[in-house]
Amino acid sequence: MTTLSRAVTPFDPVAAPPEARLAVGHLLTAAHHFAYPEDPPLLPAREATGLTHVTPGEVLRHFVVWDGERALGWASLEYSVTENLHAAHARVVVHPDHRRRGLGRELARAVEGVAREEGRSVVTFGTSSRAPAGEAFARTLNAQPALPMRQSQLDLTEVQDSLLDAWTARPQGEPYRLHLWERVPDEFLARTADMMMVMNTAPRGDLDVEDWTVTPEMIRAWEGMIADSGEVRYLMAAEDTRTGDLAGYTEVFWSPERAALVFQGATAVRPSARGQGLGKWLKAAMLRHVRAHCPGARWVRTNNAEENAAMLGINVALGFQPWASFTEWQVRLA
Repeated sequence: MTTLSRAVTPFDPVAAPPEARLAVGHLLTAAHHFAYPEDPPLLPAREATGLTHVTPGEVLRHFVVWDGERALGWASLEYSVTENLHAAHARVVVHPDHRRRGLGRELARAVEGVAREEGRSVVTFGTSSRAPAGEAFARTLNAQPALPMRQSQLDLTEVQDSLLDAWTARPQGEPYRLHLWERVPDEFLARTADMMMVMNTAPRGDLDVEDWTVTPEMIRAWEGMIADSGEVRYLMAAEDTRTGDLAGYTEVFWSPERAALVFQGATAVRPSARGQGLGKWLKAAMLRHVRAHCPGARWVRTNNAEENAAMLGINVALGFQPWASFTEWQVRLA
């Protein structure tokens, strides 16, 4: 790899040599440790592998700023070719030792150029209060905060067994039953895709995006990516035995190499099935599973839209404490 005067250059992770992907992996690891020094460190090789992952029906474009064989900055733009054709999602990362030198602005310009070429009028991205420079950078781009979220964290050692007992106690003649999967069985695949689209009912704030479609092919691709990255994903679903429909689900992500930290993914219940305690049942049953099957797990971290009072209420009752704030921003391109 040759030095390119620290210019922003397109990067194809699939075609690139392993050492180039690993260089970007080291950059992402350094940036994460700078923002979250108390977290278990990311693994550069896994971050490098993740660069090659693309969801079916989507395109992912990458850019890197090189200094010899070192990656000083990286950016990506992800967009669907089947829906939300006006929107794209961006990430921009600069090595902590090379910030305030204009690299972030140059990467942002490269991303904006692709967005315009692809006819995208809205670009979204996220920042965390744990990395306050991100918000300042967002404002230099004339971005608008569109969806404020609370990042919360739960100490698993402080969860009360009596609360889990109460939330998992179900009435006689219960019509729902829980399933737990790492890989969704074929016979549930279409039903799981349909269930996951319940997340379209989650608050979006001022984000200018429309509903998203989840397909069985996407689920299988995501499962492959998760396994490829060395993570474990547990998905728990509530089936209505009267119809066979899946009424709700919750999922968590855990890595044995970063055992202390568990990430809570989506939790959703169909509007027609709400008010029956299914969300509490799913969350409590999953926490019990995590305690039993994720050795070394201490913390569970999750994001909730501030306007999602129902889910915030469940998390607060479980003992989740505010840990940081996360903001989804959007830039409208003229």
